Parts: sequence; C-alpha cells; structure tokens
Amino acid sequence: MTTTQTAQTAQTAQSARTTRTTRRGTLPLLPSAHPLGEQLPAVFADDDFAQRFVSGLDVVLAPVFTVLDCLEAYFTPSLAPEDFLDWLTDWVGTELDGTEPLWLRRHAVGSAIALHRVRGTRRGLSAAVELAFGVRPEMTESGGATWSARPLGPFPGTPRPSLHVTLRVPDPAAVDPHRLRSVVAAARPAHLPFTAEVVATSSPEGTQ
Repeated sequence: MTTTQTAQTAQTAQSARTTRTTRRGTLPLLPSAHPLGEQLPAVFADDDFAQRFVSGLDVVLAPVFTVLDCLEAYFTPSLAPEDFLDWLTDWVGTELDGTEPLWLRRHAVGSAIALHRVRGTRRGLSAAVELAFGVRPEMTESGGATWSARPLGPFPGTPRPSLHVTLRVPDPAAVDPHRLRSVVAAARPAHLPFTAEVVATSSPEGTQ
C-alpha cells in the first residue's frame, strides 16, 4: 500500500469517526425526568408564562438526565451508543483505526483488559494482531526454553534478540503494512527489535 493510500485510509477512518460523533443531540418529544416547572416556587405553579418558559429548558436538559440515568450502559461495551463506543476504544487503548465493524469495536473494548494483562507476551501479540486483522499471525522469535540434567549446557534460542511477524492473507494489497507494524510495535515485548510482513496465503497444490 502506497503512502497516498495510507493517508486516504486514515482520512476515511477520521471521517467515519467524525460522522459518528455528530449523532448526539436532543430527541423529539423526549420528556424530562425532572421538569423544571415542578421545581419552581409555588407562586409560579399556575403562571402560564413561567411554566412555558422553563419547559423550553426541559427540552435541552432531558437528554442530559437520560444519559445520567443510563450512565452504566454507556460504559458497557455491548450497550454503549456507537459514537460513545468510539471514545471508549481510545480510552482503553485498543489497537483499532475506527473503520472496523461495530461488533468488532464492541468486542475490542470488552476484551481490552484481558489483552492488557498479556501485553508484551507472545500470546498478547498474537491476540492483538488477530483482533485488528482477523487473522492469527505467524511469529518467529529469538527466545527459547530447554532443560538439561547436566550443568553448563547450551543456552536455547539465539544470542541476538529478534522478532518476525508474518500475516498471511488472501489479498496482501488490502492490508496496510504500516498499521501491522504499528500494532506489533505496541504489543511486542519492549526490548525486542522486530520486522513484520504481509504475504499471500499459499494456495493448495493443483489450484490457482
């Protein structure tokens, strides 16, 4: 993917997020849970002008009261409004770019805590890449583990730290390699230098 295509993808993601964040507002005929007219001194209870004046403010405050009454749902990934969910994805540090389908964004927010607990591990890196691209990556690293009945045995792995991540997809041109590197950089063990590549899925023999 070229630099121009990458910029266009980022611009599309930002436009989609901006469109979603402009949906918040008042709802027609939404009643206020706490009408201001009922809170006025008794002398204004039968004052038609005073009641009509504050009823206009009820239209503005009704959505605020509704949000506060349902605040718990706003922080529940499966129930949060779509525009608020986009804010949650940034708040919990998900590796998303804003163009993913709604169900995936909800899943990412819901699983963010579990992913942060394994961040910097092989399991955490694999889960982060799979969440972002829908494909489990192949990983080759320099580390290793072994055991020996005798002391002074050879160390496992290689002395030079390294990490290589390969993402196999049917159409490599549809995957932004810069985003893959960004996801890997955020979820890898901090001390490991890394490389990442996107390659085509190998076809079975005899097929094209």
